[in-house]
Amino acid sequence: MSRSAHPAGPRYADVLPEGHYAAPPADLNTLDPRVWARTVTRDAEGVATVGGLDVRGLAEEFGTPAYILDEADFRARCRAWREAFGADADVFYAGKAFLSRAVVRWLHEEGLNLDVCSGGELAVALSAGMPADRIALHGNNKTTAEIRQAVEAGVGRIVVDSFQEIVRVADAAQKAGRRQRVQIRVTVGVEAHTHEFIATAHEDQKFGFSLGGGDAAEAVRRVLRLDSLELVGIHSHIGSQIFDTSGFEVAAHRVIGLLRQIRDEHGVELPEIDLGGGLGIAYTPDDDPREPQEIAKSLGEIVSRECRGAELAVPRLSVEPGRAIVGPTAFTLYEVGTIKPLEGLRTYVSVDGGMSDNIRTALYDAEYSVALVSRSSDAEPMLTRVVGKHCESGDIVVRDAFLPADLAPGDLLAVPATGAYCRSMASNYNHALRPPVVAVKDGEARVIVRRETEEDLLRLDVG
Repeated sequence: MSRSAHPAGPRYADVLPEGHYAAPPADLNTLDPRVWARTVTRDAEGVATVGGLDVRGLAEEFGTPAYILDEADFRARCRAWREAFGADADVFYAGKAFLSRAVVRWLHEEGLNLDVCSGGELAVALSAGMPADRIALHGNNKTTAEIRQAVEAGVGRIVVDSFQEIVRVADAAQKAGRRQRVQIRVTVGVEAHTHEFIATAHEDQKFGFSLGGGDAAEAVRRVLRLDSLELVGIHSHIGSQIFDTSGFEVAAHRVIGLLRQIRDEHGVELPEIDLGGGLGIAYTPDDDPREPQEIAKSLGEIVSRECRGAELAVPRLSVEPGRAIVGPTAFTLYEVGTIKPLEGLRTYVSVDGGMSDNIRTALYDAEYSVALVSRSSDAEPMLTRVVGKHCESGDIVVRDAFLPADLAPGDLLAVPATGAYCRSMASNYNHALRPPVVAVKDGEARVIVRRETEEDLLRLDVG
């Protein structure tokens, strides 16, 4: 996506060239398990169900739009990651993907740790009972208050991101009478194959200490001189929505090189290495993400091999899946409002949500799937663009998708794989009310984040 895109949105008023889109699927009623939560299926009448519950009933009880989260799937993915990496590694769920007190409790019960990147996320974690020593605090510009909050709570690690922050964390730890465990985030010059706005390891960006420029080595020197800080490891994160581990191999090689330099200069072997998160999920059937067992095996082999070459003991490995856990477990349920056929182009299908509940299509040019879920249909496929109700031409939910030609106002559509970065990036644009998050499990549904109300909006407006 160009940075110079039309201000109304990327691809403003574009026209699809011939052959731009793929052929329609053989059966529009199929719910591909690669993109849908594990308990999603169709019943005998062709209505989609999740956790044994009919989506029509969910829409009637909770309204639309709504995020519907498959709790059993979420828990199963937590267990898969924990079991894949085993007792000799740590899995930190990246809370920025989606966080609520219910999610924190699930993480705690399933044995995962939690990564937070703001005082608000830390407050949610602590209020839901996550032990502080299982929490890590991230961020490129943590406030003094956030640092103090984390240190006084006793978080297990703070990932320091600047020279100023080293001083701030050391000062907070000294005042609290604690020796704070820290990792140093480094930028290793590896850019994952991803959208430029979410690639985070190349040098020209705001995160971390440059490895190539020597700032990372200097950060190590400064931390080691401070009695109130305990340097436990090096942190690296190379991007988001990554489907292979080749980038991690290069990153690990460079991080292990820094560990060797630290040993040679300071006589210290650091006990931890964190390779971050960013593993991708299937938003469409064309995406091919790796399973946790395969990822764990590959990363473990990479780190072990690099440490053998550097004659270092193998440090304890940490990873930070967020999207890879919560992303596939939820879908967004919408009601169709208007349908506008454009002869020779496509049909515009407007739903009762949009960029206020899913900004990713407009922001990242992200691709999603969509399906008619309130009934089945034998109608011919029609090329559609599913759009929202906001006053923006770039308010697009699914750019190009095939839906049944008999689609009508009042039908329910669902967009899968919206568990990550949809509710957490949701907004009140046009004073829209942010949707609820409804957890479904074993035939029961409950709200874990309620829908906003107009009273909520007015309560904040104190003018």
